[in-house]
Amino acid sequence: MLKLLSKIAGIGVITEPLPEPADELCLRQSMQADILAVMGRALCIRQVDAGSCNGCELEIHALNNPYYNIEGSGIKFVASPRHADLLLVTGPVSKHMEIALKRTYDATPDPKLVVAVGDCGCGGGVFGESYASCGRVSNVIPVNVAVPGCPPSPTRILQGILTAIKTRTA
Repeated sequence: MLKLLSKIAGIGVITEPLPEPADELCLRQSMQADILAVMGRALCIRQVDAGSCNGCELEIHALNNPYYNIEGSGIKFVASPRHADLLLVTGPVSKHMEIALKRTYDATPDPKLVVAVGDCGCGGGVFGESYASCGRVSNVIPVNVAVPGCPPSPTRILQGILTAIKTRTA
């Protein structure tokens, strides 16, 4: 045992060099820096289902899973529009949700951002405008960014959120 310890002491610790950080990690760090530069804190999102089929909601929920982990990037979902910086609206706006969506928009402090998610939120989808639907979100409240798709992938939703943040600085 003494021979082994003296050999270790004589040679020293030999290890491989540290690996370079993964591209995804560098992207996450730059995204965190962008959010902090624009917001000065975490981005708070209030998600509003204005009458969707819940396909877009499933993709939005996927943003919080360990694979995407947007909360680790400085983006979090809040329960009240009074604490939100951004509204994430899905679905065609049903007539029953029109007033609630306007109140949610009015309750969100300025400067506020709105991202319409999915084909229904961007253009009314298969529902369009009818006796029961106001159609696209922009028919009811102003929209900053539209993310088309039925449903859009979590990556595209995240791109839409980041685009809205970038437009806030411009």
